[in-house]
Amino acid sequence: MISALAPTNLLNDCRQAVGLPATASREVDAELLAGLIRRSAGINCPCSRATLRNSLTDALQGLIGQDDLSQRIESAIEGLIISGDLLELHDVVIDETNVKSTWLFAAPPSFVVRANDTAFLFGVVPDQDSFLPDSLASRVESQRYTRVIFRSGNEDLAAVLQEHGLQQLSEGAWLKCPRTESARDVLNRFQRLLSQQPSAGHVNDAEILDPHQPVTFYRGRWTKPKKHSGLFVGRRPQEFGAPLWCAMILESGSVTQLIDLPLPRTRWRGCDVAWHLQMAIDATQGTSQQYRRQETAEGVRFDFFSPIPEWAERRLMVFGRAVPKEKSLFAYELPRAEAAAEERFLRERLWLSPSDPE
Repeated sequence: MISALAPTNLLNDCRQAVGLPATASREVDAELLAGLIRRSAGINCPCSRATLRNSLTDALQGLIGQDDLSQRIESAIEGLIISGDLLELHDVVIDETNVKSTWLFAAPPSFVVRANDTAFLFGVVPDQDSFLPDSLASRVESQRYTRVIFRSGNEDLAAVLQEHGLQQLSEGAWLKCPRTESARDVLNRFQRLLSQQPSAGHVNDAEILDPHQPVTFYRGRWTKPKKHSGLFVGRRPQEFGAPLWCAMILESGSVTQLIDLPLPRTRWRGCDVAWHLQMAIDATQGTSQQYRRQETAEGVRFDFFSPIPEWAERRLMVFGRAVPKEKSLFAYELPRAEAAAEERFLRERLWLSPSDPE
């Protein structure tokens, strides 16, 4: 006998399968979306971002509103890359072909012990929803795109997780970031690299981040080159795949030289290099990108108005937790004991400045 299954019941079955509690809501929240993407990644990876995104779009068709579903899935994929569940590798050759592209790989089950003795979990196993036994999986707390497990009593949590096959990474290795440079040094380095490039020829349909537009409205900074001159961060289309990130020199709106990002022999993604360079451009022009700092009952909240590199946001994930944004692009709340050090990191490594309290 065939019976109809209500969407809420089906979504709760999905929640149970990925280790989340049931709810009466029909909404697919960030935690469920992250769990479903991990499940799909265990089946499909290695694959492109489009393949992973489409697998979820097809699966959720008809269950929830479709207006912003694709964008929400894309944001969740980005969140899982930052959290370490997925690895995004550039110029990868698959199946011995000569076609190189950017691919997503499922990271192996791993953990990092945080300062408060909790463990930050990440990784995916093929065709499974969890890499932990029920006794440990029931203790895992999902916080948007991240998972943490709290120590029970005096247990050696690291030893327990290692016994179940998880690899422990040191905090230093997990939070590795580029060498310290001033904003001016970063800008000078890219200007030297671009000066060594041949003429770019005719570049069609490029877009740039306009440093003269407000730093608190990221989407509004994107524009077509007009009479712009100087060094800019931009994107240019390619025949297949997403537009390429690049650094370019413009003269009266025309691209004269460019470098595609990421640079050769680097571990950082193109978008991360581009966002960091844009921060350097803004800082040297006296219009540093901003964050908003607010005291909360549980710590200190930081709201951001522009994307930040993966290696910087990962610190916020490890030391704090993502919280709903408020007139910003994204936000994190950090314990007071961690807030001062991380705020110093934002100022020294990303050259950010606090916004006006208003």
